[in-house]
Amino acid sequence: MPDNTNINEEEDIVVTLDLDDGTQVDCAILTIFGVNGQDYIALLPLDEAGEPNEDGDVYLYRYSEDDDGNPELDNIDNDEEYEKVAARFDELLEEADIEELLDN
Repeated sequence: MPDNTNINEEEDIVVTLDLDDGTQVDCAILTIFGVNGQDYIALLPLDEAGEPNEDGDVYLYRYSEDDDGNPELDNIDNDEEYEKVAARFDELLEEADIEELLDN
C-alpha cells in the first residue's frame, strides 16, 4: 500500500506515491471508476521529466475519501477483485478509443 499520497491540485493532478521499497513515483490520474459499488483509481507513472512512462504500466488502487474529503488509496490484495477491476479499466480504455475515433 502506498504510505503517502499527495495530490497537487494547482497543476495537472499528480499523485506522489511512497512505495514500500522507499522510492517515490509521480503519477497522473487517468480516471476514477466504480466496480461493484467500490471506487478505484487508475494512475499512470511519470518519468523524471513528468512525461508518461513508455512501459505501458498503469497502477490500480482502491480509492476512497476520508471524512474531510482527503483521498485514500489501498492496495487490491485479492486476485479476483484485481481481475474485475483490470477488466473494467480495459473496457473504459476501449470506450475512450471509440469516442476519440468518433470525435475525429
